[in-house]
Amino acid sequence: MPMSPHMKPIEQTFAVPFRYGVYFTEGLFKPENKLFTELLLQDGSTAPCKVLFVVDSGVAQAHPLLLQQVKDYAAAHPHVLQQVPEPLVIPGGEEAKNSPEHLQQILQAVHAQGICRHSYLVAIGGGAVLDLAGFTAAIAHRGVRHMRIPTTVLSQNDSGVGVKNSVNAFGKKNFLGTFSPPYAVINDSLFLHTLHLRDWRAGIAEAVKVALIKDVAFYHSIRQNAKKLVQRDMDAMQQLIYRCAVLHVQHIGGADPFETGSSRPLDFGHWAAHKLEQLTRYSLRHGEAVAIGMALDVTYAMLQGMITKTEQQDVLSLLLELGFDLYVPELLQQQENGTLSILQGLTEFREHLGGQLTIMLLSRIGQGAEVHHINQAVMQQAIAYLQGLRQGQTHAQA
Repeated sequence: MPMSPHMKPIEQTFAVPFRYGVYFTEGLFKPENKLFTELLLQDGSTAPCKVLFVVDSGVAQAHPLLLQQVKDYAAAHPHVLQQVPEPLVIPGGEEAKNSPEHLQQILQAVHAQGICRHSYLVAIGGGAVLDLAGFTAAIAHRGVRHMRIPTTVLSQNDSGVGVKNSVNAFGKKNFLGTFSPPYAVINDSLFLHTLHLRDWRAGIAEAVKVALIKDVAFYHSIRQNAKKLVQRDMDAMQQLIYRCAVLHVQHIGGADPFETGSSRPLDFGHWAAHKLEQLTRYSLRHGEAVAIGMALDVTYAMLQGMITKTEQQDVLSLLLELGFDLYVPELLQQQENGTLSILQGLTEFREHLGGQLTIMLLSRIGQGAEVHHINQAVMQQAIAYLQGLRQGQTHAQA
Protein backbone atom coordinates (compact mmCIF):
# COMPACT_ATOMS: atom_id res chain seq x y z
CA MET A 1 0.00 0.00 0.00
CA PRO A 2 1.53 3.33 -1.01
CA MET A 3 2.40 5.77 1.76
CA SER A 4 0.26 8.86 2.06
CA PRO A 5 1.97 11.93 0.59
CA HIS A 6 1.26 13.68 3.89
CA MET A 7 3.26 11.07 5.88
CA LYS A 8 6.79 12.34 5.57
CA PRO A 9 9.67 10.42 7.16
CA ILE A 10 10.28 11.29 10.79
CA GLU A 11 13.92 11.99 11.40
CA GLN A 12 15.58 12.14 14.79
CA THR A 13 19.04 13.50 15.56
CA PHE A 14 20.50 13.90 19.02
CA ALA A 15 23.88 13.99 20.69
CA VAL A 16 24.79 12.39 23.98
CA PRO A 17 27.88 13.82 25.67
CA PHE A 18 30.19 11.33 27.38
CA ARG A 19 32.56 12.35 30.14
CA TYR A 20 34.77 10.31 32.41
CA GLY A 21 38.05 10.79 34.19
CA VAL A 22 41.17 8.66 34.57
CA TYR A 23 42.57 9.14 38.07
CA PHE A 24 45.90 8.16 39.59
CA THR A 25 46.46 7.25 43.22
CA GLU A 26 48.30 4.93 45.59
CA GLY A 27 46.45 2.93 48.23
CA LEU A 28 42.89 3.54 46.99
CA PHE A 29 41.25 1.58 49.80
CA LYS A 30 43.16 3.11 52.66
CA PRO A 31 40.42 4.62 54.88
CA GLU A 32 41.96 8.08 54.68
CA ASN A 33 41.95 8.08 50.85
CA LYS A 34 38.78 9.95 49.85
CA LEU A 35 39.12 9.59 46.06
CA PHE A 36 36.72 6.66 45.73
CA THR A 37 33.96 8.20 47.84
CA GLU A 38 34.33 11.55 46.10
CA LEU A 39 33.89 9.88 42.71
CA LEU A 40 30.75 8.04 43.84
CA LEU A 41 29.13 11.38 44.67
CA GLN A 42 30.57 13.51 41.87
CA ASP A 43 27.33 13.73 39.89
CA GLY A 44 25.11 14.39 42.87
CA SER A 45 24.21 10.77 43.58
CA THR A 46 22.11 10.15 46.67
CA ALA A 47 24.17 8.65 49.48
CA PRO A 48 24.65 5.96 50.58
CA CYS A 49 25.48 4.37 47.21
CA LYS A 50 25.00 0.68 46.52
CA VAL A 51 28.11 -0.90 45.05
CA LEU A 52 28.81 -4.37 43.68
CA PHE A 53 32.51 -5.17 43.57
CA VAL A 54 33.74 -7.70 41.00
CA VAL A 55 37.31 -8.80 41.73
CA ASP A 56 39.83 -10.65 39.57
CA SER A 57 40.76 -13.90 41.35
CA GLY A 58 44.42 -13.43 40.48
CA VAL A 59 44.38 -9.99 42.11
CA ALA A 60 42.63 -11.37 45.18
CA GLN A 61 45.30 -14.06 45.45
CA ALA A 62 48.19 -11.62 45.00
CA HIS A 63 46.64 -9.21 47.51
CA PRO A 64 45.14 -11.49 50.20
CA LEU A 65 44.04 -8.52 52.31
CA LEU A 66 42.21 -6.78 49.47
CA LEU A 67 38.70 -8.12 50.08
CA GLN A 68 38.87 -7.22 53.75
CA GLN A 69 40.30 -3.81 52.89
CA VAL A 70 37.32 -3.15 50.63
CA LYS A 71 34.94 -4.13 53.45
CA ASP A 72 36.83 -1.99 55.95
CA TYR A 73 36.78 0.95 53.56
CA ALA A 74 33.01 0.65 53.22
CA ALA A 75 32.64 0.44 56.98
CA ALA A 76 34.79 3.57 57.37
CA HIS A 77 32.52 5.54 55.00
CA PRO A 78 28.98 4.31 55.79
CA HIS A 79 27.44 7.68 54.91
CA VAL A 80 28.65 7.28 51.30
CA LEU A 81 29.12 3.62 50.54
CA GLN A 82 26.58 0.87 51.06
CA GLN A 83 28.59 -2.14 50.01
CA VAL A 84 26.98 -5.34 48.76
CA PRO A 85 27.88 -7.93 51.43
CA GLU A 86 30.56 -9.93 49.60
CA PRO A 87 32.68 -8.90 46.62
CA LEU A 88 32.22 -11.29 43.71
CA VAL A 89 35.48 -13.02 42.76
CA ILE A 90 35.80 -14.01 39.07
CA PRO A 91 38.63 -16.03 37.46
CA GLY A 92 41.09 -13.69 35.77
CA GLY A 93 42.73 -13.92 32.38
CA GLU A 94 41.04 -14.83 29.11
CA GLU A 95 39.00 -17.54 30.88
CA ALA A 96 36.83 -14.70 32.20
CA LYS A 97 35.80 -13.82 28.66
CA ASN A 98 35.64 -17.33 27.24
CA SER A 99 33.04 -18.82 29.60
CA PRO A 100 29.40 -17.61 29.48
CA GLU A 101 29.07 -18.89 33.06
CA HIS A 102 31.02 -15.92 34.41
CA LEU A 103 28.78 -13.45 32.58
CA GLN A 104 25.73 -15.15 34.07
CA GLN A 105 27.35 -15.15 37.50
CA ILE A 106 27.70 -11.36 37.51
CA LEU A 107 24.21 -10.84 36.04
CA GLN A 108 22.80 -13.06 38.77
CA ALA A 109 24.55 -10.96 41.41
CA VAL A 110 23.22 -7.74 39.85
CA HIS A 111 19.73 -9.23 39.99
CA ALA A 112 19.97 -10.76 43.47
CA GLN A 113 21.57 -7.74 45.11
CA GLY A 114 19.22 -5.18 43.58
CA ILE A 115 21.88 -3.31 41.62
CA CYS A 116 20.08 -0.63 39.61
CA ARG A 117 20.94 2.18 37.21
CA HIS A 118 21.80 4.41 40.17
CA SER A 119 24.08 1.77 41.69
CA TYR A 120 27.69 1.04 40.77
CA LEU A 121 29.38 -2.05 39.43
CA VAL A 122 33.08 -1.67 40.31
CA ALA A 123 35.56 -4.03 38.65
CA ILE A 124 39.01 -4.59 40.13
CA GLY A 125 41.33 -6.59 37.91
CA GLY A 126 43.15 -7.09 34.65
CA GLY A 127 41.82 -6.27 31.21
CA ALA A 128 39.82 -9.47 30.72
CA VAL A 129 37.83 -9.06 33.94
CA LEU A 130 37.32 -5.37 33.17
CA ASP A 131 36.02 -6.30 29.71
CA LEU A 132 33.61 -8.85 31.17
CA ALA A 133 32.37 -6.61 33.98
CA GLY A 134 31.97 -3.66 31.62
CA PHE A 135 29.93 -5.75 29.19
CA THR A 136 27.73 -6.98 32.04
CA ALA A 137 27.19 -3.43 33.30
CA ALA A 138 26.27 -2.26 29.81
CA ILE A 139 23.57 -4.89 29.26
CA ALA A 140 22.08 -5.07 32.77
CA HIS A 141 19.12 -2.67 33.02
CA ARG A 142 20.39 -1.21 29.70
CA GLY A 143 23.30 0.29 31.58
CA VAL A 144 24.56 0.25 35.17
CA ARG A 145 27.22 2.75 36.22
CA HIS A 146 30.55 1.03 35.78
CA MET A 147 33.80 1.97 37.46
CA ARG A 148 37.13 0.37 36.51
CA ILE A 149 40.09 -0.18 38.79
CA PRO A 150 42.75 -1.68 36.47
CA THR A 151 45.48 -3.73 38.14
CA THR A 152 47.92 -4.48 35.31
CA VAL A 153 50.15 -2.31 33.17
CA LEU A 154 48.14 -3.28 30.10
CA SER A 155 44.80 -2.31 31.62
CA GLN A 156 46.10 0.88 33.27
CA ASN A 157 47.64 2.27 30.08
CA ASP A 158 45.37 0.81 27.40
CA SER A 159 42.27 -1.35 27.69
CA GLY A 160 41.07 -0.04 31.03
CA VAL A 161 40.97 3.62 29.99
CA GLY A 162 38.91 3.03 26.83
CA VAL A 163 35.23 2.62 25.98
CA LYS A 164 35.16 -1.00 24.82
CA ASN A 165 33.67 -3.95 26.71
CA SER A 166 33.47 -7.51 25.42
CA VAL A 167 33.47 -11.27 25.80
CA ASN A 168 34.64 -13.95 23.39
CA ALA A 169 32.24 -16.18 21.44
CA PHE A 170 32.27 -18.62 18.51
CA GLY A 171 36.02 -18.98 18.91
CA LYS A 172 36.50 -15.29 18.13
CA LYS A 173 37.99 -12.66 20.40
CA ASN A 174 35.62 -9.86 21.45
CA PHE A 175 32.75 -11.15 19.28
CA LEU A 176 30.15 -9.87 21.75
CA GLY A 177 30.60 -6.40 23.13
CA THR A 178 29.54 -2.83 23.57
CA PHE A 179 30.93 0.67 23.35
CA SER A 180 30.06 1.99 26.78
CA PRO A 181 32.29 4.52 28.55
CA PRO A 182 33.05 3.88 32.21
CA TYR A 183 31.86 6.19 34.95
CA ALA A 184 35.48 6.56 36.06
CA VAL A 185 38.86 4.80 35.86
CA ILE A 186 41.17 4.68 38.87
CA ASN A 187 44.79 3.58 38.45
CA ASP A 188 46.29 2.48 41.78
CA SER A 189 50.06 1.97 41.47
CA LEU A 190 50.15 -0.45 44.43
CA PHE A 191 48.64 -3.19 42.28
CA LEU A 192 51.63 -3.12 39.93
CA HIS A 193 54.14 -4.25 42.57
CA THR A 194 52.87 -7.84 42.63
CA LEU A 195 52.61 -8.38 38.86
CA HIS A 196 54.28 -11.39 37.29
CA LEU A 197 57.16 -10.31 35.07
CA ARG A 198 55.25 -11.38 31.96
CA ASP A 199 52.30 -9.16 32.90
CA TRP A 200 54.58 -6.24 33.75
CA ARG A 201 56.28 -6.55 30.37
CA ALA A 202 53.15 -7.32 28.33
CA GLY A 203 51.66 -3.92 29.03
CA ILE A 204 54.72 -2.17 27.65
CA ALA A 205 53.88 -3.56 24.21
CA GLU A 206 50.76 -1.39 24.00
CA ALA A 207 52.82 1.68 24.88
CA VAL A 208 55.26 0.84 22.08
CA LYS A 209 52.28 0.41 19.77
CA VAL A 210 50.72 3.80 20.41
CA ALA A 211 54.13 5.49 20.33
CA LEU A 212 54.93 3.95 16.94
CA ILE A 213 51.76 5.22 15.31
CA LYS A 214 51.29 8.53 17.14
CA ASP A 215 54.28 9.93 19.04
CA VAL A 216 57.92 9.59 18.01
CA ALA A 217 59.10 11.42 21.15
CA PHE A 218 57.28 8.89 23.30
CA TYR A 219 58.90 6.09 21.31
CA HIS A 220 62.36 7.51 21.98
CA SER A 221 61.58 7.88 25.68
CA ILE A 222 60.62 4.19 25.84
CA ARG A 223 63.87 3.37 24.09
CA GLN A 224 65.81 5.51 26.54
CA ASN A 225 64.09 3.90 29.56
CA ALA A 226 64.05 0.33 28.23
CA LYS A 227 66.60 -0.96 30.73
CA LYS A 228 64.80 0.71 33.63
CA LEU A 229 61.48 -0.74 32.48
CA VAL A 230 62.95 -4.25 32.29
CA GLN A 231 64.35 -3.76 35.80
CA ARG A 232 60.86 -2.80 37.03
CA ASP A 233 61.65 0.80 37.83
CA MET A 234 58.32 2.16 39.08
CA ASP A 235 58.96 5.80 38.18
CA ALA A 236 59.75 4.86 34.58
CA MET A 237 56.65 2.67 34.42
CA GLN A 238 54.40 5.38 35.86
CA GLN A 239 55.63 7.82 33.22
CA LEU A 240 54.95 5.24 30.51
CA ILE A 241 51.47 4.46 31.81
CA TYR A 242 50.50 8.11 32.06
CA ARG A 243 51.67 9.10 28.57
CA CYS A 244 50.13 6.01 27.00
CA ALA A 245 46.81 6.66 28.76
CA VAL A 246 46.85 10.30 27.60
CA LEU A 247 47.30 9.23 23.97
CA HIS A 248 44.52 6.65 24.20
CA VAL A 249 42.06 9.04 25.81
CA GLN A 250 42.86 11.74 23.24
CA HIS A 251 42.23 9.27 20.42
CA ILE A 252 38.92 8.10 21.89
CA GLY A 253 37.74 11.71 22.00
CA GLY A 254 38.42 12.06 18.27
CA ALA A 255 36.31 11.64 15.17
CA ASP A 256 35.25 7.99 15.54
CA PRO A 257 35.28 6.85 19.19
CA PHE A 258 32.82 4.01 18.56
CA GLU A 259 34.54 2.78 15.39
CA THR A 260 31.62 3.18 13.01
CA GLY A 261 33.95 3.17 10.01
CA SER A 262 36.18 0.38 8.72
CA SER A 263 39.26 1.43 10.64
CA ARG A 264 40.70 0.62 14.05
CA PRO A 265 43.62 3.07 14.15
CA LEU A 266 44.86 2.04 17.60
CA ASP A 267 45.03 -1.64 16.66
CA PHE A 268 48.47 -1.65 15.06
CA GLY A 269 49.82 -5.21 15.17
CA HIS A 270 46.48 -6.54 16.38
CA TRP A 271 45.14 -8.42 13.36
CA ALA A 272 47.85 -11.04 13.91
CA ALA A 273 47.86 -10.67 17.70
CA HIS A 274 44.20 -11.61 18.09
CA LYS A 275 44.63 -14.66 15.87
CA LEU A 276 47.83 -15.71 17.65
CA GLU A 277 46.07 -15.60 21.00
CA GLN A 278 43.47 -17.98 19.61
CA LEU A 279 46.01 -20.26 17.89
CA THR A 280 48.08 -20.54 21.09
CA ARG A 281 44.91 -21.14 23.12
CA TYR A 282 45.66 -17.93 24.98
CA SER A 283 48.96 -19.18 26.37
CA LEU A 284 50.32 -15.90 24.98
CA ARG A 285 49.50 -12.79 26.97
CA HIS A 286 47.75 -10.16 24.84
CA GLY A 287 50.76 -7.84 25.00
CA GLU A 288 53.12 -10.67 24.03
CA ALA A 289 50.96 -11.38 20.98
CA VAL A 290 50.88 -7.67 20.13
CA ALA A 291 54.70 -7.54 20.23
CA ILE A 292 54.84 -10.35 17.66
CA GLY A 293 52.11 -8.68 15.60
CA MET A 294 54.04 -5.42 15.56
CA ALA A 295 57.29 -7.17 14.61
CA LEU A 296 55.43 -8.87 11.76
CA ASP A 297 53.80 -5.69 10.47
CA VAL A 298 56.96 -3.61 10.83
CA THR A 299 58.86 -6.23 8.82
CA TYR A 300 56.10 -6.35 6.21
CA ALA A 301 56.17 -2.55 5.94
CA MET A 302 59.93 -2.69 5.42
CA LEU A 303 59.62 -5.36 2.73
CA GLN A 304 56.99 -3.20 1.01
CA GLY A 305 59.26 -0.16 1.07
CA MET A 306 57.04 1.81 3.46
CA ILE A 307 59.78 2.19 6.10
CA THR A 308 63.54 1.76 5.98
CA LYS A 309 65.53 -1.24 7.08
CA THR A 310 67.09 0.95 9.77
CA GLU A 311 63.66 1.82 11.20
CA GLN A 312 62.60 -1.82 11.14
CA GLN A 313 65.76 -2.89 12.93
CA ASP A 314 65.31 -0.16 15.52
CA VAL A 315 61.81 -1.37 16.41
CA LEU A 316 62.77 -5.05 16.52
CA SER A 317 65.81 -4.34 18.68
CA LEU A 318 63.65 -2.39 21.15
CA LEU A 319 61.13 -5.23 21.39
CA LEU A 320 63.95 -7.70 21.96
CA GLU A 321 65.57 -5.45 24.57
CA LEU A 322 62.24 -5.32 26.41
CA GLY A 323 62.32 -9.12 26.54
CA PHE A 324 59.73 -10.08 23.94
CA ASP A 325 59.88 -13.16 21.76
CA LEU A 326 59.17 -12.17 18.16
CA TYR A 327 58.33 -15.59 16.81
CA VAL A 328 56.16 -18.56 17.85
CA PRO A 329 55.64 -21.78 15.83
CA GLU A 330 51.93 -21.00 15.46
CA LEU A 331 52.88 -18.39 12.85
CA LEU A 332 53.50 -21.30 10.48
CA GLN A 333 50.50 -23.40 11.51
CA GLN A 334 48.55 -24.50 8.43
CA GLN A 335 44.87 -25.03 7.72
CA GLU A 336 43.61 -28.13 5.91
CA ASN A 337 43.91 -26.38 2.54
CA GLY A 338 47.58 -25.64 3.20
CA THR A 339 47.23 -21.90 3.82
CA LEU A 340 48.67 -20.37 6.96
CA SER A 341 46.14 -20.13 9.77
CA ILE A 342 47.50 -16.76 10.86
CA LEU A 343 46.38 -15.20 7.57
CA GLN A 344 42.77 -16.01 8.48
CA GLY A 345 43.24 -13.24 11.01
CA LEU A 346 43.05 -10.72 8.16
CA THR A 347 39.58 -11.93 7.23
CA GLU A 348 38.41 -11.99 10.83
CA PHE A 349 39.81 -8.50 11.41
CA ARG A 350 37.81 -7.16 8.46
CA GLU A 351 34.66 -9.07 9.45
CA HIS A 352 34.77 -7.65 12.96
CA LEU A 353 34.04 -4.17 11.57
CA GLY A 354 32.70 -4.94 8.13
CA GLY A 355 33.51 -2.81 5.12
CA GLN A 356 36.88 -2.96 3.46
CA LEU A 357 40.00 -4.39 5.03
CA THR A 358 41.87 -1.63 6.87
CA ILE A 359 45.22 -2.39 8.48
CA MET A 360 47.38 0.13 10.31
CA LEU A 361 51.04 0.04 9.26
CA LEU A 362 53.84 2.61 9.50
CA SER A 363 55.10 5.27 7.10
CA ARG A 364 57.81 6.10 9.64
CA ILE A 365 58.35 5.70 13.36
CA GLY A 366 55.70 7.85 15.03
CA GLN A 367 53.43 7.96 11.98
CA GLY A 368 50.80 5.35 11.17
CA ALA A 369 49.52 4.67 7.66
CA GLU A 370 46.40 2.70 6.77
CA VAL A 371 46.42 0.18 3.93
CA HIS A 372 43.51 -1.73 2.44
CA HIS A 373 45.34 -4.69 0.93
CA ILE A 374 47.91 -7.11 2.32
CA ASN A 375 50.13 -9.05 -0.08
CA GLN A 376 49.99 -12.47 1.54
CA ALA A 377 53.14 -13.70 -0.22
CA VAL A 378 55.08 -10.77 1.23
CA MET A 379 53.50 -11.36 4.64
CA GLN A 380 54.78 -14.94 4.49
CA GLN A 381 58.23 -13.53 3.75
CA ALA A 382 57.87 -11.40 6.89
CA ILE A 383 57.01 -14.51 8.91
CA ALA A 384 60.03 -16.30 7.46
CA TYR A 385 62.18 -13.31 8.43
CA LEU A 386 61.06 -13.53 12.06
CA GLN A 387 61.58 -17.28 12.04
CA GLY A 388 65.13 -16.79 10.73
CA LEU A 389 65.77 -14.12 13.37
CA ARG A 390 64.65 -16.54 16.05
CA GLN A 391 66.80 -19.35 14.71
CA GLY A 392 69.78 -17.01 14.64
CA GLN A 393 69.19 -16.12 18.28
CA THR A 394 68.98 -19.82 19.19
CA HIS A 395 72.28 -20.61 17.45
CA ALA A 396 73.94 -17.62 19.13
CA GLN A 397 72.77 -18.79 22.56
CA ALA A 398 74.00 -22.31 21.86
